Amino acid sequence: MPADSEPAATVASERRARALLALGALVGLAAAAASILHGGPALERKLPEGAVAAVNGSAVRLEEYQRAVAALASDRRTPIDDSDKRHVLDRLIEEELLVQRGLELGLAQSDRRVRGDLVAAVIQAAISESETEEPDDAALAAFYAENRDYFARSDRVAVRQILVRAEPTRDDAQARARAEEAALRLRGGEPFAEVDRALGDPQVAVLPADPLPLSKLREYLGPTATHAAESLAPGDVAAPVRSNAGYHVLVGLAREPGDVPPLDEIRDPLRAEMRRRAGDAALRAYLDDLRRRADVRTVDTLP
Repeated sequence: MPADSEPAATVASERRARALLALGALVGLAAAAASILHGGPALERKLPEGAVAAVNGSAVRLEEYQRAVAALASDRRTPIDDSDKRHVLDRLIEEELLVQRGLELGLAQSDRRVRGDLVAAVIQAAISESETEEPDDAALAAFYAENRDYFARSDRVAVRQILVRAEPTRDDAQARARAEEAALRLRGGEPFAEVDRALGDPQVAVLPADPLPLSKLREYLGPTATHAAESLAPGDVAAPVRSNAGYHVLVGLAREPGDVPPLDEIRDPLRAEMRRRAGDAALRAYLDDLRRRADVRTVDTLP
């Protein structure tokens, strides 16, 4: 019996200790609540100006609270009451607690998604003012004059092609020989359709007959064949050009020279580009200032 009485006494003692701790916690909560209700020391620390709450010294701003209340009100068919407003404030306090805890846990350093969101938010804050400034007509005209080449439309080119596929349809030497024969027959005046039927292979996407910008032509031909098409005059037959698909035999159909559209036609793109460049400049200045004020050290030789 004595052997069993000692563990029982220990369990009873532990239970009593836990009860005392719980009672102490309740007493502490009651004291804090009384202090708040009666304007005791807890209220002696005033809130920051323009704040509706403070969480570990960090203010929950009145404007943020008002935006959240307005958002809730817009979703309700009936007016919101004081309990709704208290609910909004509680959510903002809890959000601040979570943010602070996330920083304590080092998520801003260790979590790539959190870091990405943080970087994006700071960048947006740095460039927001410059992006909202609307250039006047004089600034727009000056920007247009300085950047005419940037807004110039490229040449538009129309070509036809005979595609001779290489591996695995045929080996490279056979494909090249067929393509050279096709180019020779075209230069000799044979009808395009006949040469294509005799020597060409089916194409997934047939080129439109209308002139296309080079960027669009590249989607059909790829970069290598498009480069060859750039210099083709109407009626010219280019030497066969090799790509991953095989050999392209290109025939020039038409060419429309590029031009610079009038200012009135591109006012919106001009404004958008001005805002983009202003944002880039603002971000660059912001980053340079941050770097000047920071202690940045790097290794002498990169690994």
